[in-house]
Amino acid sequence: EVQLVESGGGLVQPGGSLRLSCAASGFTYSKYAMAWVRQAPGKRLEWVARIEGEREDTGNDDTLYIQSVRGRFTISRDNDKNTLYLQLNSLQIDDTAIYYCTKLQGNIYSDYDVRGQGTQVTVSS
Repeated sequence: EVQLVESGGGLVQPGGSLRLSCAASGFTYSKYAMAWVRQAPGKRLEWVARIEGEREDTGNDDTLYIQSVRGRFTISRDNDKNTLYLQLNSLQIDDTAIYYCTKLQGNIYSDYDVRGQGTQVTVSS
């Protein structure tokens, strides 16, 4: 069974930092692109950051970011630990959302087919 379990969310002041983690199991983690998506209250789900897996047709560990988080958030992965990370720096109130870890169906440009239960990030003074 494929499982994704997020952790690391919490309450932080504007300008603060958090590190989210996602423990993956039940599939060959290193071979799949992964992504973080988020959903703010009353808003649609939006993808935040993507990272490539070990593939022959694209660069390993290539990353993509939504414009609003570029330069502030960093996605990374540890294939030995089957863990995905998202470092959130310079957090803004608009970053408040539930953050979900997702497994992509194929490469970095594909849709996700599995999503974790989410971790709440709240940015407030």
